[in-house]
Amino acid sequence: MNDGTWEPGPATRWEDAFLSGNGRHGAMVYGDPGDDRVIVNHHSLVRPNGSENLAPPELADGLGRLQDALLSGDTTAAEGFGGVRPLVWVQPFHPAFQTRVRRGRGLHEAVAGYRREVDFTTGEVTASYEAWRSGVFVSRADDVVVQHVTDPGLTADVTLDHALPGAPAQLAVGRSTVLTPDGAHLALRVGYPGSELGYTGVTVVRVDGGRVSVSGEGVRVEGARGLTLTTRVVRVAGRPDPGELWSALPHEDYATLLDRHRPLHRAAYGRASFALRDAAPGRELAGSELLRTPKSPALLERLFAAGRYHLLSSSGVLPPRLTGLWTGDWDTAWSGAFTTNANLNLQIASAAPAALPEVTEAHAALVHGQLDHWRDNARALFGARGVVAPSHTDGESGHTRHFQRAYPLHLWTAGADWLLQPLLEHAEVTTGTPDAALTGALVEVALFYEDFLSCEDPDGNLAVVPSYSPENRPANASWVTVNATMDIAAARHALTTAAEHAPGHPSAARWKALAARLPAYLVNEDGALAEWAWPGLRETYDHRHLSHLYPVWPLDSVNPYDTPELSAAAHRALELRGSENDSAHGHLHHALIAARLRDPSRVAAALDAVLGGDFFHDSLMSAHYPSRNVYNADAAHTLPAAVIESLVQSSPSRLVLLPAVPEACPAGELRGIRTRFGACLDLSWSEDGATAVLRPGRDARVDLRTGDGFTLTETTAGNPTAPLELTAGVDRVLTLGAR
Repeated sequence: MNDGTWEPGPATRWEDAFLSGNGRHGAMVYGDPGDDRVIVNHHSLVRPNGSENLAPPELADGLGRLQDALLSGDTTAAEGFGGVRPLVWVQPFHPAFQTRVRRGRGLHEAVAGYRREVDFTTGEVTASYEAWRSGVFVSRADDVVVQHVTDPGLTADVTLDHALPGAPAQLAVGRSTVLTPDGAHLALRVGYPGSELGYTGVTVVRVDGGRVSVSGEGVRVEGARGLTLTTRVVRVAGRPDPGELWSALPHEDYATLLDRHRPLHRAAYGRASFALRDAAPGRELAGSELLRTPKSPALLERLFAAGRYHLLSSSGVLPPRLTGLWTGDWDTAWSGAFTTNANLNLQIASAAPAALPEVTEAHAALVHGQLDHWRDNARALFGARGVVAPSHTDGESGHTRHFQRAYPLHLWTAGADWLLQPLLEHAEVTTGTPDAALTGALVEVALFYEDFLSCEDPDGNLAVVPSYSPENRPANASWVTVNATMDIAAARHALTTAAEHAPGHPSAARWKALAARLPAYLVNEDGALAEWAWPGLRETYDHRHLSHLYPVWPLDSVNPYDTPELSAAAHRALELRGSENDSAHGHLHHALIAARLRDPSRVAAALDAVLGGDFFHDSLMSAHYPSRNVYNADAAHTLPAAVIESLVQSSPSRLVLLPAVPEACPAGELRGIRTRFGACLDLSWSEDGATAVLRPGRDARVDLRTGDGFTLTETTAGNPTAPLELTAGVDRVLTLGAR
């Protein structure tokens, strides 16, 4: 299957359940004929834990003393600047409940004739065994989870079951059951301990034939030909009227609801694709079998498709969390939050090039919805105008609350620039110009730096102080220091970008001047781009984060074409970098940077570490650590971006074809890729050469580069030209020959 996956048995672990989602509701499907369970998720479900109303502490009055101490060489000065406050995690993400259609004893194993399947093109999960069939999807048209079961003479108990792993014993649980002429209405109200907030799930049960009666905590269906469950979740204070919620649910049959949903999902998923020449022999294998052959081209092909599918399905009202949109356990690692210092940006890295604007729009909703809180952070912590982003958010609060001596993320100032970069790339792909909302946010980041950059080094350059490189520290100093490379890069990028897109702002000239006074990056005694551009600070190389290579990816301000010496230093830094605890996001971040630096062997090694490290569950959702340890979407969602970057890279003025093709991808096709100069691109390549078709949406003048081993031989305009002159609406065909 090129656009789906399947298994020969039902899921026995929630981690292996197949996934569906519309960016608001999520469904995890076991597909067990005896106990057909669907775990229902919703992006808004975060459990109050006391953090929801916390504002950032007023620390700005002590900032000047801290800056003086750090500049004078006190390497531990920041440990008392907020680091003594208690560490408070954001509100943890949790599942709602599971719908259960229980006929009797489950299969619990693979049996002849059973098949469980998810179709990435439609978002429908199906399972079948003998006469029994189940179908589940999450509707983009009606915002409901729809489950349909058919079986002649179906007899089953139907319930909404809140008792999932880790559910607090103190939950206040209430149920309502109402019989109707064609089935029943079910409601489950769950109140959080010590809070007025709670959530309500409502389900309409429609039965085809048979009898329905109240039974236990749900209903019993006897002698039916089939049944359909339509479910929605709301999270509100108080007790909503279930009657109003039931009446708001669609009452059409499964086929009608699916027909309304399918075109919306298919149009989004189908915009881009990836296929490898040698993948055909493995395409019909079950996902679990493919995972046992990590070198199989079919596995990389399927994980690319699954990654785009899961990324699309988990992005809507919000972008993907650490677990995407899904969890089967209330005890989610790291609160199931949005971790913004690496993970979120890595997960959504393919949104712009892989033609998923829905993902970027969800990210924009998160960012713009929290700007007021980001302003509070800037004022309270730094005494500055503008905005400072937090390192973690639950989707509701954007206030900084991660105060800790180790991992002092409250002093990370690069976050706003880092989080706005995907929105800027989306603007470049689509219109070429940021809209008013994004321009306003860019201005606010520059205003922060205008106020914050008040210190100088001995040479008269501006010093970024306090400064922190997530989540690392120098070998000979404490966590917070001076001139972390990521902070320098973010400040320079924020100031110059705001000046470019808001040239009429009264501070635009000052922003340019401040950017020019920032220090240069430092190349250390190992010939590597240093993580801290401050004399005397020694590197800590064995670390999963690669924050100091922000100028390489995604900024592209350090690259092999414009800054070859710095690019070589960045490459040396990548060579020296260890993988620390083998977190999936570290390997794939490494792959993204290696691709920008034109190193196919390092891209391949990073992909091999993930594909061969047992990171993927049978659902093709991933884990944070090897051996499927800690359910986490980083690998699943980031892998498509790593593949794309190895094959195609673009900036507003440059196109790079086949910069770092991994050895495992000798030939294939990549279609529907969006470039940052406004063209759609289809690419096919093999050992003999390549063909790229550009379909420009606007006029552009683009510098064309090719990876090692390929040379431009022909274009539709005649002789090869660089730069390329592209005209809106006029296709351009590029032919590359092998050297």
